Amino acid sequence: MADWPGDFHHGKTPLVSAATPNMDLMASRGEAGLVRTIPEEMKPGSDVANMSLMGYDPHRYYSGRSPLEAASMGVDLLSGQVAYRLNLVFIEAAGGVTDPEAVMTSYSAGHISSDEARAIVEDLEKELGRPGRRFYPGVSYRHLLVLDGAPLSTAMTPPHDITGRPVGEYLPSGDGAADLLEIMRGAAPILEKHPVNSARVEKGLEPANSIWLWGQGKKPAMPLFRKEYGLSGAVISAVDLVKGLGRVIGMEVIDVPGATGYLDTNYEGKVAAAVDALGERDFVFVHVEAPDEAGHQGDLEAKLQAIEDFDARVVGPVLEQVKKHHSWSVMVVTDHSTPLSIMTHSSEPVPYAVLRSEDGGGESTGRVYSEVALADTDALPGGEALMRLFLGGG
Repeated sequence: MADWPGDFHHGKTPLVSAATPNMDLMASRGEAGLVRTIPEEMKPGSDVANMSLMGYDPHRYYSGRSPLEAASMGVDLLSGQVAYRLNLVFIEAAGGVTDPEAVMTSYSAGHISSDEARAIVEDLEKELGRPGRRFYPGVSYRHLLVLDGAPLSTAMTPPHDITGRPVGEYLPSGDGAADLLEIMRGAAPILEKHPVNSARVEKGLEPANSIWLWGQGKKPAMPLFRKEYGLSGAVISAVDLVKGLGRVIGMEVIDVPGATGYLDTNYEGKVAAAVDALGERDFVFVHVEAPDEAGHQGDLEAKLQAIEDFDARVVGPVLEQVKKHHSWSVMVVTDHSTPLSIMTHSSEPVPYAVLRSEDGGGESTGRVYSEVALADTDALPGGEALMRLFLGGG
């Protein structure tokens, strides 16, 4: 949700412009500030940020994005195996993905549906899969490639970082790049003639005409959440990355029908699942992806809608439902900024607000929830400090 002040809306950030009465209530009656979720010298990815928010130091535990997604998919990486995120993308070029003039038009192939994408990835496995090389379907445009014995040092770039740019200088390079480029080239003719893409073109939709590989890593080793914090936990998300983080640290992963990771996600289903989980679990981590997706698209109206929907359809109902418990704490926090002006992630501290059962009738400070309103606070040094503040009250 967080952003930079700029030219998009009279110099205001989307959080400042959006109507967020429930998050503002939390900031005014509870405890609010900034937290640094991206450690210095680490790239501002959702993987690093969400690991931090779950209370784990990425410097100690981060081993790559794709291994976390593999965990969500039930793919148990073996010693020597390397996982890669495989995006289905739309690249405009006459000569395919390695054409010097090729442009990354859509990092999500127009937010292709999971059913369409599954058919494509299953066919990639049939045509290109072999021992030591496996393709696994995920959600929407987000999928997985697993290779045996591949190097970790290959230079690779997330496709959402290069929207609208020629892809030539961002293709895999260095050790292991030749094998990855061979796979990317091999996928192109399969995608070009695939019936899913033919149907999408007929409907005026962007086809998934290329694959893009990035985010490589090996299986992580992280202590269980119960061991670290003494609580049972659950995760609710449409995104394999976040679900995988939950699985690795021993949380229950709750799948919600209709959770898409975009504006059409099932907000009410996520709230209902979270409330139910609190009947048996101490802690629930609810993740909503839509504001991030809108930021990657540079779409102000979509980002405003995503923020207002989150406030009205998630935060408000959760605050009402937790009142059924004698003692409770609720936190709202962004994992990282995704500024509209750059359409990718940035590393500055992001806002959080914590409201507890004992705060509900307290005096309002008048403070609202935004990165601008909280800019005068001292940022917590990392997600582990925030988690301990949230769970321990200080």
